[in-house]
Amino acid sequence: MSSSLLFVLLVALSVLAFQLGKARAIAVVGGLRGVRDLHSLPGHYGLLTAIWCGLPALVVFALWISLQDVVITQLVLADLPANAMAQSAQALMLNDLRNVVAGNVPAEMVAESTRVAAAEYLKLQRIAQLALTVVTFAVGIAGLLVVRARIRPDLRARNAYERVIEWALFACSAVAVLTTIGIVLSIVFEATRFFNIVPITEFVFGTNWSPQMAIRADQVGSSGAFGAVPLFAGTLLISFIAMIVAVPIGLFSAIYLAEYAPLEVRKVVKPLLEVLAGVPTVVYGFFAVTTVGPALRVAGEAFRLPVAGESALAAGLVMGIMIIPFVSSLSDDMITAVPQSLRDGAYALGATRSETIRQVVLRAALPGIVGGVLLAISRAIGETMIVVMAAGLAANLTANPLEAVTTVTVQIVTLLVGDQEFDSPKTLAAFALGLVLFLVTLLLNVIALYVVRKYREQYD
Repeated sequence: MSSSLLFVLLVALSVLAFQLGKARAIAVVGGLRGVRDLHSLPGHYGLLTAIWCGLPALVVFALWISLQDVVITQLVLADLPANAMAQSAQALMLNDLRNVVAGNVPAEMVAESTRVAAAEYLKLQRIAQLALTVVTFAVGIAGLLVVRARIRPDLRARNAYERVIEWALFACSAVAVLTTIGIVLSIVFEATRFFNIVPITEFVFGTNWSPQMAIRADQVGSSGAFGAVPLFAGTLLISFIAMIVAVPIGLFSAIYLAEYAPLEVRKVVKPLLEVLAGVPTVVYGFFAVTTVGPALRVAGEAFRLPVAGESALAAGLVMGIMIIPFVSSLSDDMITAVPQSLRDGAYALGATRSETIRQVVLRAALPGIVGGVLLAISRAIGETMIVVMAAGLAANLTANPLEAVTTVTVQIVTLLVGDQEFDSPKTLAAFALGLVLFLVTLLLNVIALYVVRKYREQYD
């Protein structure tokens, strides 16, 4: 039986368990007229039965599927001849074995030992599938029978069912937390390996970025300089330009939509503005390369200014356009959350609409707006595709927005593209840059949360 069919049957068994548990709960009180004697609703008894029928069986199913290939492979390897146990020969045989089992390569095209191993693998796979079917159905039916036998009027089925749901939600939260911890630990571990090779002072304060390492001892021009200051400067420059575009336009659009726009206009303009948030970043990159970049070069020629084909200004302008919906949406939410009573009080004191907005509404919404701007800065710092296509790859230490620069995210992509030795400083430098990027965005998020919580007003 295939794994997909077995999974469908387990789901069907859980549905059957729900019906049996519900019917059992009704039966123990003498029918529908005695349902009031039950502690919980009949559906809760059915859900409890279905959970204890399907959940353990699905856990066994998932663990079995995840470990089946490893166990069978080890059993097959144990029967290989001694001359095939060398690491290179073993890897080659395993590759041929998987191709034969998957049907990608005819069995006649591989060695005799590989054909024998493939036959053994298929045999063990059939046995494992049969055992999996028997074990999972046995576990599911056992859970069904045990819970069904315990159903009685005073069984707190709703409480037990809700506890299972709570544990399921906790498991989902734990997956997110553990995934984050795993990502951080992996970055820190690899970054530590990099800093064991390259001094952290050279990385943080060095002004020359040339991560190409010499492959041969006599190779020239690949010294491997890892001063990341040009990358930090390029990232800050492009992010600053993006914020100059995004913050005023996003904030003013939010003020108009929240305070001035009629309801009919708001219903049309706000969704259209937020459509920008759904545009893929690669589309923004194409827009920067094909439209904004050439337009800036033409304007530069008109004013006799040298504008690079890929410039920080082009990337920053397009990135700012991309972030406008982010700033606008958060600012609009903060402004609309200000109670109407504050506006009415300002009007009663003789303030005009513009004075009310400046002196009352914006001051009340300022913590949320500042937090949204800081989150938008984190978004700008972490952007990759637009910068890759519009700003270039040159690690120039400059404050001129008309020149080509590069950013931390662009270099992470560049360092990990292609066939690289994973233990080389060039590859490990990507993890060091990732650690810096993670710390910066984490700091900005913490500051945003601090500002919002410290200065947030509590309204009745």
